Amino acid sequence: MASSRDFFVGGNWKMNGSKDSINEILHFLKEAEVPENTDVVVAPPAVYLSYVQERLPAKISTAAQNCYKVDKGAFTGEISPAMLLDLGLSWVILGHSERRHVFGESDQLIGEKVQHALSKGLKVIACIGETLDQRQKGQTQDVVYHQTKAIADNVADWDQVVIAYEPVWAIGTGVTATPAQAQEVHEQLRGWLAENVSAAVAKKTRIIYGGSVNAGNCQELAAKTDVDGFLVGGASLKPDFVKIINAKN
Repeated sequence: MASSRDFFVGGNWKMNGSKDSINEILHFLKEAEVPENTDVVVAPPAVYLSYVQERLPAKISTAAQNCYKVDKGAFTGEISPAMLLDLGLSWVILGHSERRHVFGESDQLIGEKVQHALSKGLKVIACIGETLDQRQKGQTQDVVYHQTKAIADNVADWDQVVIAYEPVWAIGTGVTATPAQAQEVHEQLRGWLAENVSAAVAKKTRIIYGGSVNAGNCQELAAKTDVDGFLVGGASLKPDFVKIINAKN
């Protein structure tokens, strides 16, 4: 049975880009065919948010890669949901594995960020995922359920949330979870939502896959019942991103 959930493709540019290279990306995004029932969001580095937001076609939204848990204050280097909204943005990525594992963000902090961003009116791409060591020890379910609970405890309106499952061992490594591996975890996550939130939330919430998604593997991944789209890293900087946007077609 086909899902009634709209497909969702996010492009996380991470710490990449210059005005020249962004202009090239904007060129192929303007030319891109975006299917109906598909949401496309790109997340440039914070310093380029306005530059991208002002130049993107209306069919594509702009997201921030991160934000903090309060409106303003003495937090050098941070940005707030209020600032993002002031720029006209509607999305933010929170809890990405690099924020967790490189910058040491805890489940609790990510939950607090999710709560604050949603309370201000931002929509959130909330990331979860296990490391290779955790997968090899059979801890995948425990880890992703614990991470999901820290997020779910802070969500009042699930219409504003997309969950991104990103196995850390498959991010930027060229190793991709097989479509069967991705589907298995997505199905388990949907089951967790049904049991711990509600059946309605489980049915409507989009769970997207991130981890070395590219033009070669996107169609097979997109065909899986519980894979509702992608959070794409390096491939979102290249024209191949357009093929990923159209993975369902």
